Amino acid sequence: MSSGTSSELVVLRLARPYLKRLIGAGLLAAATEFAGLALMATATWLLMTAAGQPPLDRLTVAIVAVRALAVSRGVLRYTERLAGHDAVLRLVTDVRARIFDTLASRRGNPHPSGDTLSRLVSDVEAVQDLLLRVVVPAVAAGLVCVLAVGLTALVSLPAAFALAAGLVVAAVVLPGLATALTRRAGAELAPLRGALATDAVDLTHGAADLAAFGATSDALATAGQRARRLARLERRLAALGFAVDAAGVLVAGLTAGTVVYVALGTGLDGVLVGVLAVGTLAAVEIALALVGAARQWTGSRAGLDRVAHLLGTDDAGSEVARASSGWHGTTTAEPSLTSPADPPGPERMVDTAPSVRFDGVTVRYRPGAAAALDEIALHVPPGRRVAVVGPSGAGKSTLAAVLTGAVPPTAGRVTLDGRDVSTYPTQELPRLVGGLLAEAYVFHATVRDNMLLGRPGADDDALFSAATAAGLSDWVRAQPDSWDTVVGEEGGQLSGGQRQRLALARALLAAPGMLVLDEPTEGLDPAAADQVLASTLAATPAGHSVLLITHRLSGLAELDEIVVLDAGRVVQRGRHQTLVATPGWYRDQWILQQAAERGYLTVSD
Repeated sequence: MSSGTSSELVVLRLARPYLKRLIGAGLLAAATEFAGLALMATATWLLMTAAGQPPLDRLTVAIVAVRALAVSRGVLRYTERLAGHDAVLRLVTDVRARIFDTLASRRGNPHPSGDTLSRLVSDVEAVQDLLLRVVVPAVAAGLVCVLAVGLTALVSLPAAFALAAGLVVAAVVLPGLATALTRRAGAELAPLRGALATDAVDLTHGAADLAAFGATSDALATAGQRARRLARLERRLAALGFAVDAAGVLVAGLTAGTVVYVALGTGLDGVLVGVLAVGTLAAVEIALALVGAARQWTGSRAGLDRVAHLLGTDDAGSEVARASSGWHGTTTAEPSLTSPADPPGPERMVDTAPSVRFDGVTVRYRPGAAAALDEIALHVPPGRRVAVVGPSGAGKSTLAAVLTGAVPPTAGRVTLDGRDVSTYPTQELPRLVGGLLAEAYVFHATVRDNMLLGRPGADDDALFSAATAAGLSDWVRAQPDSWDTVVGEEGGQLSGGQRQRLALARALLAAPGMLVLDEPTEGLDPAAADQVLASTLAATPAGHSVLLITHRLSGLAELDEIVVLDAGRVVQRGRHQTLVATPGWYRDQWILQQAAERGYLTVSD
């Protein structure tokens, strides 16, 4: 979606479940501003009247009114903030969860992690800013300005016209000018902040890789260039904002002077003229809040566009109508492919595996580059257990990515029971094909929560069975909090082997029809690796298939077939006993690994 206005409409429609709360916040904001205006006018009348030393009883009502208005203004402001933030924070929680679910459900998500973080944080905050800093202040200012003009007309009609003219300039002309001056710079802010967030993530999480390739200085230079550009944009916006604010002060003074001049020309009492002057300054100041609202709206439009686009607003009306029913409440609408009402993973186990077929699959990551997979032909019938081995860079992980739909083939196709993988909905495919892929993510949550991503609603017995097969149950039992042990950001509180076992246990709990395991024993010593692999294969339900991608050849004797890849092509295939007896990569690697592991065990003993 490219239209900023349409993006705002999307957000407002998403806010429909909280409309009553937002209307209440707007009315409270208007009451707060009017209480401030009335306080200034009443206090001015009180001071000017008291200067003539009238009887005290003439001032009693005004004194009480000033106190009441001062107290009520604070109470109203607090209540307005409470009501507004309650509604908006509920909405932001919904939007952030929807964005997270959308990102999680997209296969081959093109957004880097830093940009994803920007979308989840700063872009979603644009939704909050639209309501709290644009819509609510605009509604409040509009209502108070109309009331101010109406009350002024009761005192002096010519003064009311003068006030109305000044308010139009302050509430319409200056906000329009601020929007025009800051539109271009504001549109660049959100993408630039997203790019800078990506740079920050790359520099922190990828520090070791950057240092290994000698690219740290280039990465720092790129990030520094973006940071300087962002600083220049923000300085420019600050300078433009200062100029518009200065114009606002000038408009307030000219309007007050015009009102006083007109009021004096009508022979109005001096005290009332003073009240009109101060009231005019207060009213114009309230109207000038729209300048800040316009500036905030301009700066938030890019973020709102990104949020609306990410939520799939090409069909905004139907999508938002479904969202407006509130998936946090008791009533739910028909879920869409990206609706958070859908579970993040498979809940039910399939009974049998699909028949998987690779028909001439070729993958090239760049045009003209060497093929990562080159015309792969492979058939895995239901219930078959196949290992894919080969040297680093042979295309093993690419094969798994194509099978799970994360990487589309350049040529050929992959089918499940005769149906192309790309045609399966994102909720259905993981139930058929899924498992432990390369660099499986471990979330900053408990062991239980991380495992339940595989199968939400699984009971403790299922958790224990999966953890036992992955070799994790003993460690879980040894923890004081057991299943509620928090593993830290990206599993930082776990060792590499424990993190791998946790990811494997989650894959086993999901129990897809075809279990894809990409290096499931990575980081484990040979004895533990053999034990985990054997228990994993034993825990796979009957009738389910296994596609094991590994560099270790130990433990493959019980598999139905072994496929050897090299440079993206199948160079050998057969059972373990046949391949060990046949000259080639597999036999050579088997001899080397057996010698290396015997040496490892000797040293360990």
